[in-house]
Amino acid sequence: MRKRRRKPKYKSFIILVIGIILVIALSKTLFKSEDKDIITADVASSYVGKKIDELELFGKDNNIKIEKNYQFSNKYKTDEIISVKYKDNTIEAVISKGMPDDEYYQNLKVNELGNVPIMMYHGIVDTENNKYTGGNVDKDGYNRTANAFRKDLEFYYEKGYRMIRLVDYVNGVIDVKEGLSPIILTFDDGDKNNFNVLGRNDDGSLKIDPNCAIGILEEFKEKHPDMNVTATFFVMDGIFNQSTYNEEILDWLVNNGYDVGNHTTTHPDFTTIGTSKTQEVVGKMYQKLDDLIPGKYVKIVALPYGSPYKKSHANYSYILKGNYNGYEYETESALRVGWEPEVSPFHKNFDKQFLKRCRAYDNNGNEFDIEMVFKNLEKNRYISDGDKDIIVIKEADQSKINTSLDNVITYKEMK
Repeated sequence: MRKRRRKPKYKSFIILVIGIILVIALSKTLFKSEDKDIITADVASSYVGKKIDELELFGKDNNIKIEKNYQFSNKYKTDEIISVKYKDNTIEAVISKGMPDDEYYQNLKVNELGNVPIMMYHGIVDTENNKYTGGNVDKDGYNRTANAFRKDLEFYYEKGYRMIRLVDYVNGVIDVKEGLSPIILTFDDGDKNNFNVLGRNDDGSLKIDPNCAIGILEEFKEKHPDMNVTATFFVMDGIFNQSTYNEEILDWLVNNGYDVGNHTTTHPDFTTIGTSKTQEVVGKMYQKLDDLIPGKYVKIVALPYGSPYKKSHANYSYILKGNYNGYEYETESALRVGWEPEVSPFHKNFDKQFLKRCRAYDNNGNEFDIEMVFKNLEKNRYISDGDKDIIVIKEADQSKINTSLDNVITYKEMK
């Protein structure tokens, strides 16, 4: 019987070596240029806070171009790197010029104790057949035409305002580029025309009416990505009055940079109901939001009709804190139906529990319409220094600052 010859061991070894070579070759093929870009971008970001000459050495060693831009900084010392961006074998580095001086702040007209407009909208109606003043759809101007709303947004942008979240303002976080001013948008009632769903797109996503509030805001977001488009929508029991889509609408909003707040379940006048009913309409709405988007809504109440009109009213404390059928709730802030811009969150008179809003309507420059509000703002508008962690005010305004703040810089106005 013939014995089977055993294969020489060296052949198995050769096969193993060839396999390793093939794996290495395949790995190199699969290591795409974008992988290299991601790694390089990560390495470049590690130089933030270091001196620019260290980044330049890295660029020289790796044949990467360094583009340098300088700006003042309260956080970084002279020649330290503030931020980097990597693209197409080029690192764009923003480098600190050190602390700004008085002249720099004055040229920008920095005023972080200036006033902030919280604009109050309700319905956005796709019509041009309005018989009222300007873009008003009703006599009192609570509802606005779609095209008037588009013009409002362009007006805010051209005037140097950039949107911030209401909840950020409430908590004293104003992240706006230097020389620009914050503005806040709110919508009451949860009207269908705030977020009108026309059905579904081919991919199953919500098909949004381009002439509803969200459709217009998203259109504006694409046109002006530096506007940081956002708004807070205050809803009632019917949410956006589209039972088929309500839950998806809420999810869409919080996943796309918008906020949802409490406008009570039934929109009562708080001056005409008791404390028990107050807790029901506030608590029940919070409970509903908790069920639908737990932990994703803001604990802010937009007061129906702006009532009660004084914090001393018996119902007011139950708007801020209460218990409905064992469900406990707590409100961080409440919004009035006001008339003029609010003070800076760093002002000693700031009261986040009772904030005024500006009605977004037209009235020929009278009675705090949009034209009047923004004309008055020019006398004392919040103008940012560009650093959300530092508060910059005029030396002459020190008596107006909230004295509990410790991150304040003052500057002298030059004559």
